[in-house]
Amino acid sequence: MSKRDYYEVLGVERNADEREIARAYRKLAVKYHPDSNSGNEDASRLFKEASEAYEVLSDQEKRARYDRFGHAGVEGAGAGFNSAEDIFAAFSDIFGGGVFGDFFGGGRGRRQRRGNDLRVDVSLTLEEVASGVTKQVRFNRSVECKTCGATGSKPGSQAQRCSQCGGRGQIVQSAGILSVQTTCPVCRGAGVRIVDPCKDCRGQGYLKTAVELDVDIPAGVDEGMRVRLTGQGEPSPDGGPPGDCYCFIGVKRHRIFQRDGKNLVLQLPISYTQAALGAEIEVPTLSGPDKLKVPRGTQSGDVFKLSGKGLPEPQGGRVGDLVVQTFIETPKKMSAEQEKLLRQLAELEKVDVMPHRKNFLDRIRDYFAPAGTAPEGAAEKDS
Repeated sequence: MSKRDYYEVLGVERNADEREIARAYRKLAVKYHPDSNSGNEDASRLFKEASEAYEVLSDQEKRARYDRFGHAGVEGAGAGFNSAEDIFAAFSDIFGGGVFGDFFGGGRGRRQRRGNDLRVDVSLTLEEVASGVTKQVRFNRSVECKTCGATGSKPGSQAQRCSQCGGRGQIVQSAGILSVQTTCPVCRGAGVRIVDPCKDCRGQGYLKTAVELDVDIPAGVDEGMRVRLTGQGEPSPDGGPPGDCYCFIGVKRHRIFQRDGKNLVLQLPISYTQAALGAEIEVPTLSGPDKLKVPRGTQSGDVFKLSGKGLPEPQGGRVGDLVVQTFIETPKKMSAEQEKLLRQLAELEKVDVMPHRKNFLDRIRDYFAPAGTAPEGAAEKDS
């Protein structure tokens, strides 16, 4: 059976923004949630279908591939959920934010929360981008307080079970056929209360500490990309898995090269004589100097390419090129001998050997010709 269109599944327009997509998914998830549709296979199927659609449309990259190629564009990229528990794990940020943590949560018990993610910025030179590099990053992260062993209580004392929620961390209220479960406002979900807090961590159980880690940056990364350090984020507040640390890449501006994706662009000044007579010029590349053959009659703005002298792609593939754009640099100061030779050259120059200039001068002459006057040479052509 062919899959339904993901926009049709969620009941949104193709230009819907992220908020509309999330809102539509929440409504369907509540409607077809397994806890309110026990034994209903159709509801379970629709719940998984909506979750699969949301998993694709909530991701900008996957959504772009889906919009362009349909289901074939995201084949193998979807979650492929086998059960509702898979969905809970994949969308813990959605479910834990008041949708399924508040509704339907009573029968499942308190779910351990994942630690928060951290961000650190990494600045690279273009040379480091070309080769890949190992960088040492430094950031602050919470670590267990050694004094209290992360309990938050002063050594020798113990936390007391919360009397409001009975140690469950959540309170449950009945609302018709549904059970509405919310975080306990007294213990804030911990299930216990610190009565005699540790003086070092002030009852938090953790202390902020500077951490230094080595991160391997692959070659070819670009501005705004990120490298994930799995499990190097904040610890979970209730024994769950830690978060991740994301290294956001920044690339410093280069003195010589400009970047265009995997290609590099070089603005190369050449002299009039090099352009007119041709020359072999040494040009810089990220891997060292290389030779560029400038042919006779090169014009300002002509573009040449050195294959394989650009940047690699992060996922592998062909290395980019070095694109060399020439421009003729006119000297501002000349010696008397140079000026003499140039004046001799000017006397010898013939317009007809420079087709672009000749065409331009002809158009100027026609433009300023009196009305009704045939352009020079027109009579000969007509006869």
